[in-house]
Amino acid sequence: MAPEIHMPDPVCLIENTEEKLEVNPEAFEILSGITQPMVVVAIVGLYRTGKSYLMNKLAGKSKGFSIGSTVQSHTKGIWMWCVPHPQKPDHTLVLLDTEGLGDVEKVDKTDMQIFALAILLSSTVIYNTMNKIDQEAIDLLHNVTELTDLLWARSSPDLVGAEDAVDFASFFPELVWTLRDFYLDLEIDGQLITADEYLENSLRLKEGSDQTIQKFNLPRLCIQKFFPIKKCFIFDLPTQQKKLAHLETLHDDELDSEFVQQVAEFCSYIFSCSMIKTLPGGIKVNGSCLKNLVIIYVNAINSGNLPSMENTVLTLAQIENSAAVQKAMAYYDQEMGQKAQLPMETLQELLDLHKATEKKAIEIFMKNSFNDVDQKFQKELEILLDAKHEDICKQNLEASWDRCWTLLQDIFGSLEEAVKLGIYSKPGGHSLYIQKTEELKAKYHQEPRKGIQAEKALQEYLKSKESVSDAILRTDQALTEKEKKMAEERERALAAQAEAQRLEAVQRENQRMMEERERLQQEQVRQMQIAHEKSLAEQKRMKEIEMQRKAQKLKEELEAEQRRLQNQIQVLQSAANRPNDPCILL
Repeated sequence: MAPEIHMPDPVCLIENTEEKLEVNPEAFEILSGITQPMVVVAIVGLYRTGKSYLMNKLAGKSKGFSIGSTVQSHTKGIWMWCVPHPQKPDHTLVLLDTEGLGDVEKVDKTDMQIFALAILLSSTVIYNTMNKIDQEAIDLLHNVTELTDLLWARSSPDLVGAEDAVDFASFFPELVWTLRDFYLDLEIDGQLITADEYLENSLRLKEGSDQTIQKFNLPRLCIQKFFPIKKCFIFDLPTQQKKLAHLETLHDDELDSEFVQQVAEFCSYIFSCSMIKTLPGGIKVNGSCLKNLVIIYVNAINSGNLPSMENTVLTLAQIENSAAVQKAMAYYDQEMGQKAQLPMETLQELLDLHKATEKKAIEIFMKNSFNDVDQKFQKELEILLDAKHEDICKQNLEASWDRCWTLLQDIFGSLEEAVKLGIYSKPGGHSLYIQKTEELKAKYHQEPRKGIQAEKALQEYLKSKESVSDAILRTDQALTEKEKKMAEERERALAAQAEAQRLEAVQRENQRMMEERERLQQEQVRQMQIAHEKSLAEQKRMKEIEMQRKAQKLKEELEAEQRRLQNQIQVLQSAANRPNDPCILL
């Protein structure tokens, strides 16, 4: 969606100074911001004929373009007013109000230049005249024939023909002839006619070939050739003569109702029928394109020569396509600057980003290009993009190398310092140096964003340190040989010491064994004594037990004998008490 057009008032597009035509940078800035297709409507005619009033109506305003109330011309040069098109969304209606022709106060000869620019820049040109179509008005319009050779000059006159007529029809604007304060009756031979039929009849050719007829027909032929599409509108006097000086302040109900209706029909036609400004090849004009057309034509007029349409299109193509190339390259530079975080890890990653950005840049060029014959500018763009790609690949290599070399200096810095301190100048130092180098290499490989120079930079660094490694190795070997001899002597001393220690240990063991045997013997004797003592004690105990047993047995026998004797005594006593008892006797 194109940005909203906000232009509350007209601005001067081309200023007519005493010396030359000058463009207005403010107007160019406005045009540069409009990307919509443009319907360009210009108005030309004698000064003080109410041109600005009609343009204000087309803008939907009562005020805007200056409307004078005196005989002095107000509009100088060409003024521009860009407004949203009332009937075509996303289109811009560009209104160009031109300096009046035939101003008696002017001392320069710029009338035809202003007239030519109005035709060149517009898709619809309004030719505003007073009262009626007469020979003077036709002759004034015929002055465009003075521009014919300048507008359509070719390198070869053989090219002027039917094809040129087709080109004129496709490039030249539609002619809308407006007749102000019209007072005639629209009829011919008693028959009512339309305003368009009135225009066609006024431009009808006479039959014959004499000089007078040729002079009569020449301007009409020219007008018919340049403007194959023509329309005519008539306007009654808008109000009383004394109020005309304040026309812009009057409301519609203060104007003649017929005039109000005629203005409404005129505006409706312009809105609905005026076409987009189009260049040969069907190229639609936008703000940037219109700005460049103004530059081309004004520069050409100021230099004294109007360009041919062919050269104009080529010049415009040169400007537009060069700008399209710059815009595409600016996008490429910005996009690559943001997304190509150098160094990139792989060349393929950079290539993929380049291809995607290149594709979008070409799309931007295609969108903004203009009549790129034989794809000349697109090929130029592709060459520039290839050069940019080569340059960024080179930058990527350099960034990768710088990044890797900085990393190597940081990571291996501690190793280099240790070498300077002689930490590895000892037997076995080279192995330790190699071990540490491998550790630091692993640390280096773990670091991100080294880019495609990572391995090459590492190998280059290691190669630069080969002399250091060799020196450490030689020192290691020299110190190792001396250490080997010292080790042998230490081994022999240790062996002798070990042997002496072994003999001493054997002696200590023998002494211990002798002492152990003696101890064992003494222990045996003691045990034997203990056993003998135990045996004697046992024997004594057994004897005591035996004596106790015998005593117990004797006691028991004595007790048994006592009991037997007691029984016998009891029997004897009993018998003595019962002498006649036979049982006792028995």
